[in-house]
This record gives sequence, structure tokens and C-alpha cells, in this order.
Amino acid sequence: MVEENKTNDQLAQLPLDEFYQAVDSSPTGLNANQVQQQRSKYGPNVITAAKTGNRLWKFFKNFTSLMAGLLWVSGLIAIFAKMPELGIAIWAVNIINGLFSYWQENQAQKASDALKKMLPTQATVIRAGQSVQIDTADIVPGDLLVIAAGNSISVDARIISSDSFQVDESALTGESDLRDKKATYHRGAGRFDENNIIFAGTVASSGSAQAVALKTGMNTEFGKIARLTQSQAAKPSPLELELNRLTRQLSVIAILIGVSFFLAAIFIVHYPVVQSFIFALGMVVAFIPEGLLPTVTLSLAQGVQRMAKKHALVKNLNSVETLGETTVIASDKTGTLTQNQMTINHIWLPDQVYTVSGEGYVNNGQVLAQGQVVKPGQNADLDLLMQAIALNNDTTVKPTSQPGGQAQIVGTPTEAGLVILTEKYQLASAALKDANPRLKTLVFDSDRKRMSTINQASNGKLTLYTKGALDGILAISQSILVDGQVRAITADDIQKIQAANEQYAAQGLRALAIAVRDLPADTSQNLADCTIANTEKDLTFVGLTIMADPPRPEIYEAVKKAHQAQIRIIMVTGDGPITAKSIAVKIGLVSDQARVITGDELTAMSDEDLRQAVKGEVIFARVAPEQKYRIVKANQANGEIVASTGDGVNDAPALKQADIGIAMGATGTDVAKDAADMILTDDNFASIIAAIEEGRTVYSNIQKFLLYILNSNVPEAFPSVLFLFSGGLIPLPLTVMQILTIDLGTDMLPALGLGSEKSEPGVMQQPPRARSAHLLNKSIIWKAFGLYGLTASLISAAAYFFVNHAYGWPQQALASSGAVYAEATTITLAAIVFCQVAAAINARTKYTSVFKIGIFSNRHIITGILFEIVLISLIIYLPFLQSVFNTHALGLQEWLFLLAIPIPLILLEELRKWIVRKYLLKLNQN
Repeated sequence: MVEENKTNDQLAQLPLDEFYQAVDSSPTGLNANQVQQQRSKYGPNVITAAKTGNRLWKFFKNFTSLMAGLLWVSGLIAIFAKMPELGIAIWAVNIINGLFSYWQENQAQKASDALKKMLPTQATVIRAGQSVQIDTADIVPGDLLVIAAGNSISVDARIISSDSFQVDESALTGESDLRDKKATYHRGAGRFDENNIIFAGTVASSGSAQAVALKTGMNTEFGKIARLTQSQAAKPSPLELELNRLTRQLSVIAILIGVSFFLAAIFIVHYPVVQSFIFALGMVVAFIPEGLLPTVTLSLAQGVQRMAKKHALVKNLNSVETLGETTVIASDKTGTLTQNQMTINHIWLPDQVYTVSGEGYVNNGQVLAQGQVVKPGQNADLDLLMQAIALNNDTTVKPTSQPGGQAQIVGTPTEAGLVILTEKYQLASAALKDANPRLKTLVFDSDRKRMSTINQASNGKLTLYTKGALDGILAISQSILVDGQVRAITADDIQKIQAANEQYAAQGLRALAIAVRDLPADTSQNLADCTIANTEKDLTFVGLTIMADPPRPEIYEAVKKAHQAQIRIIMVTGDGPITAKSIAVKIGLVSDQARVITGDELTAMSDEDLRQAVKGEVIFARVAPEQKYRIVKANQANGEIVASTGDGVNDAPALKQADIGIAMGATGTDVAKDAADMILTDDNFASIIAAIEEGRTVYSNIQKFLLYILNSNVPEAFPSVLFLFSGGLIPLPLTVMQILTIDLGTDMLPALGLGSEKSEPGVMQQPPRARSAHLLNKSIIWKAFGLYGLTASLISAAAYFFVNHAYGWPQQALASSGAVYAEATTITLAAIVFCQVAAAINARTKYTSVFKIGIFSNRHIITGILFEIVLISLIIYLPFLQSVFNTHALGLQEWLFLLAIPIPLILLEELRKWIVRKYLLKLNQN
């Protein structure tokens, strides 16, 4: 059996005879008894699904939040207070809101399901010397696998033999470069860099290999990531915590008011205890904003819809607001900050340097010399270099037919960049290949780091075209091409070439060397004898192609906007330190003084050292999955709200640990998408910043409709205050059903309109919301219960007395029943509604004038205002509604009174905002 105390790396280094003994296998594979023993010990080769909660409990969870609990209790209190209609209505609101939340959140899939889907279903193994097809679930440690190009790999395994074998490990490492794999051991710089080890979840891109399974199922590196992802318990979002806090605050406020009125009713008015208790319960219900929970839910849903239009799909409603609190973004480089499209930007020849315009896998540029376009036939040296990269190339680039879409490459990113270069040079590559057919390929491998082809021209001339790493090319170059002449290469030439290479490398650019060799005429007769050793020698060095994965065009402005919003961005990449820092500095992510920490350095760091490191300018390069996870946790330990991006399997633990996990929609794996809270459909970092702005706006809008909803509670309760403290001399100016009309009728649509309000100017010039800041702050309490609420109370009370005065008060007692009483309560209700019209307009901005943003610019609020005016009119004039809500028709004089309410309130609030703006401006100047 496999020696469990040995790591993959240790097993990779053993001589073959010791290795077979260590894994209890042989060159002919396992026999039936060995297979049975291994299966009994290790079980099936599957990714175990994470345990999911009971579906029924998931459903009921949507009805058991603190706010929902408050509404259940409020409904019960309303029924005990002899207000059954109000109680039933509150419960109905709770049920509808819970059903909507369940439907919204039930759309997300589990990350473990995606992990299982990524594994192939069939594999070829050799058992007892015979090749057989089996289900991948039946593979056991020690099995001898036969792997061909295109096969998915379902276990961790050691390669025994290979032929030009390359593996795409991007799902595991996050980087797009293909990895060369062979039987000989070589350890690279980073994780998953053993040359002779392949990993579950990756794909064979080219060549073939035989390998012995080392680890299966949850013991693979893939499985370890799955276990790490599954082990993370769900945690409440900042908004959930804040809503829980708000619920407690509102509960305390309502209970204190109820107790105060209960005591006042007994000791001041001398009401009977039972009546005082029922009255106090009514006051408690009046101060519970029944419409708050559905308004928050629907506002978040609106935020989800708006984000979708900005290429950000949010899976969890509460994640919308969490985005607005983000203080740190841990971002991958390839494909997120950059285009993930290798682009040639310079061509270096010994006597000339050319620039290449355009970016990406599209022919959108030209080859330039001192600003002038260069075409075939103008420079023989450049023509030869272009001919070499066209003939020594196995990649095709298929342009996209969709606007804004990405070209599809079949082959390697590097060769795709070279294909586009030949197109920019206007080289007729297809005709060139027809005229110079390839006779043989000396395939690329990681030892030589080069690839060569032998091509025959129409005149019979044979040429070796070689491309690869500079050091390897220079080692086998005997001559150099300069200005059309071939001469012996000198030490000065080599020094000049290496200096150019180092200069480009310091900028994070990659050089690919090009060389050629004229072969003897009889080579075509002896192609089988053409080996790497006797063919790749005595080359003529031609030049360098310089390439990079260019930053996305939008990234510069997005990074600038993030910094203005005081959001730090930490690059976390599997790429090398030099390239990572070069890109980070270029796009303005960090200054040149930023610290670069490699994966190996991170492994040696303590958690405390890491916490200190992430407080400054830092870049992480060559990191492993667990390390991304550690980086996120270190930032969270510092009190940061962390958004983490990713697209590969390796990113799943960090995505799930982050406060906001952001997966790439176009290039991301299913694992990353399902572990994340948000998916970018365009893989664009700029979309994250747009989503953060939307998240900040959502939080601001929640505060706006919180202010709007709470401010009506005061005028709802004020009539009861008048009734109580007058000892009943002032009849109750507002009935229970009329209160219900405001809470669950006229208030709802304008509140939802506030939830769709656009960002106020300067929202991204402010720092993220502090953890100590809360939804219900002093400003909202003062406005809701003081400024707005008290004003509406006085106006509605004045309306009540206005009608009574028209019928003879104070000479006659205030009406306590009949048509006059109904009319007086009706205008009290209508006055509160018209005060709410002004409140809806005033709550749209915190400091900015509503005339500046356009008083009619939010059609949802205008629609809501029209709705509440129409609704109150129907309640006033329709006979069957009059009987339900105890209302009475109003005359012209009363309507003139009502219509005069909003305009002065709006103008007074505009004056207050103007004074505040002047004060803040003066404060900033000082």
C-alpha cells in the first residue's frame, strides 16, 4: 500500500524500484487482490459532498431572523390589543418576505457539486498487464494510468514515462501557462511544481504519459481544497448583523415607549390597568416599522438587478450591501487585472528595435520602426524572424463573432501572441506554410525550454527554425544575423543581448529568442536521424520577441477610483515576483516601494507577521491555495472587510472565507463560481469597483427608507398621546385601521422608490463605512423622531383641529363620533400622508439639493407618491372603503390645506441642507 507518511514530493524522488515498492505496485499495474485491498482501505475516488442542511430548516430560516421574530411578536401583540386586522396583515407581510428570500437564495448551488462534476467519469488503467477502461471512481492508489491528450486527470499521480506531455493546471494554480511533465524529477519554485507529478482536476493538453496513482478522492490536493472549502461554516454578513442590531434597537425603543405610556395611563390619567395595558400594546405596535423588512429585501433585490446590468451577478441578497463595506480587495492578476492574452510589444534585433502596437488576440496594431509602419520586404532580418515564428507555430487563433467577446485559441498563449504578431506584420502565413512544409518537429520540453521545426522551401532548401528561452538558445548559437550578414557571435554580442533581456525582464516582460540554421541538403533523406543533440546546434541568432499579458484598458481608472474610495488592493498571484510587481506598479496598484512576498516566504511567516505585512503595500507572488486563504484571514483579523477574486479550484477556500467571494464568469471553474458570493460575467476588475459603488448606494438607500419609514411612526403615535394626556377630552384622532393604511399601504411604494435611488455625488470619494457606524445612527434618530416626525405630528394635529374648528370648536366639544369625527380623523390621516410626500423627496439626499439631482429624476418615487395620493383618495371617497377605514369625504378647503403641506417642508429642508453644506465646506477648508 502507499506509504502514507510520504508526501507526493518524497514519492516523486524515489528511484523507480523503490517507488513501486513504496506504493505496492509494479510496471504491470495492480492485480485484482491489490485493487480490492486498496479500495477497502481508501474507498472510491470521489470528492465527498459537503453536508448540507435540512431543506425544511433552510426554508424556515427565512422566517426566523430577529427582525422577522419582532414582526411575529408584533402581530401577536396587535391581536391581544384587539387589533386583529393589523396582526394578520403584519404576519402576511412576514410570510411574503420569507418566501421571496427563500426563492432568491435557493438559486445558489453547492461548491461540492461542482467539484464532483469537474472529475472525469472514465479512465484507462493497466491491471495485471492488461489495459482496461474503468470508472474514475474505481481508481485506487497504485493503479497504472494511461493518459492521452485531452484526458482529464482524476488522481494525483507520478509519471513513469512520457512523450511530449503537457498539462493544463490552470484550474489548480490559477495560471494559464501549460506545464511540461516528464518522468524525471525536478522541483520548481512554487506549489504543484514537481516535474513528474500530475494532479487531480487538471487536463492533459498534449502528448501522452503513463503514471502511477498516488492519492485518490479527498486525499488528493484537489480533495484537500474541497475539504478546506467545505469546512468553513457560513457566517452572517455585516448587513445581517446590522439588521439584528437595528431590530434590538427598535424593540427597545418600542418597549420603552409602551412601558412609558402604560405607566402614564395608570398614574397620570388613572386608566384601569387592563385598558392601560391594551393602550400600551397599541403604542408598541405603532413604533414597529412593519414595512421595513420587505422594503430592505426588495431594495437588495433591486440592487442585484442593477449589478447584473453592470456584469456582476450576486447570489446572496445580503452580499449586495457587504460590497459597499469592502476595505480590501485581494485580487488575482491573470485575467482579472490583465487581459490573459499574451501580446508582443517589442521586437529586438541586434541592430534595430521595433515596437508593436495593439493588445490582445486581435489584429489591431502594426509593427513600427521610429513611428513608421514596417511591412514584409523592407528588412530581411525582420522578415526571417517573422518567417521563423510563423513556421515554428502550432497554434490557431479563432476571432470571435460577438461584440466585445474574446478570440478562441487552440494551442498555447505564447504562440497565440506570435500568430497575432505575424498578422500585424501582414505576413501571409498560410501561403508561407504551404510553400515551406514542415518535415519534422523537435517538440518543446522543460529541460531545453525550446522547440524546433525542420521546414523545406520550394527550392529544396532545408531550414531549422528554433524558438525558446534565451539562455538555451545562446548556448547553442555559433553565429548572429546583423543587417543581413551572418557572422560569428562574439562575447560583446552575447553581453548586449543579455543586457537587453535583463532590461525587459525588469519591466516584467518576457523574451522569446529566435534562431535558425541551414541544414544539409540530404537531411530530408535522414529525418529519423535528426535528433535534438545533432540538429539543435550551430544556430544563427536572429532576435528576440518581447511579450507581456497587458493590463485591461479599464484597470487604470478602476484602481484610481478604488484608491479614492480608500480601498486597498492586494495582488495575490501564482505568477513570478518580478512580473507581479511590474504589473502592480504599472497600473497604479502600489508604489515601487511595495514589498513582494513569495509563497515560500509566506510559509515561513507566523500569523502575526502576516497580519502586520498586509497592513502595508504588499504583493503576494507564487502562492498556493491555503496561502490565499491565509491572506484573506489575516486581513479579516485586522478588522478588514475583504473581497477576494478567483477563477480556479485553488481559489475556492479563499473565496468562501472572504466576506465577498468574487468568481470569474467567463474563465472561472464551477468550483470557484459556487464558492463565491458574486460572479463577474466579464471577468473585469472594473466591474468590481462598479459593484462596490452600487453596494455603498444600497446601504445609503437603506438608511434613506429607514428614515422615511420611521418618521411616520411619530405622527401615528402622537394622536394617542393627545388622547391619553387629555384624559379622553381629545377623541382619538387616528384609528387603528388608519395607522395600518400608512404602515402597509401608502408608505410602501415611496420607500421602495428610495431603494432605487442612484448614487449621490462623491459616494466613491468617501472611506468605506466603519464597523462602528450603524444603520440607525444619531442623525437618523434626530431626523425621524425629531425634525421630520415632530413636524408631521404638529401638522397632522393642526389638520385635526382645523376640521373641528370648522364645525364650531372650541365653542363646541370635539366630536367623538359621527360624520365630523370621521372627517377629522380622515384629514389627520391625509395630512400624515402628505407630510410623507415631502419626506420621500427630502430623504433622497443627505446633503445634496434634490433640485440638483432632479426632483423628478427618480420615477419610482414619483410613481410611489402618485400611488399614495390615489390610494388615500380611494379610501376617502369610495363608500365601501369609508366603512372599513372610518373615513369621510373631504371638501375643497381641506384639500387646499393638504396640498399646501409638502412644498414648505421641502423648501425648509433644502435650506437646512444648504446650511450643512456650507458648514462642511468651511470645515474642510480649515
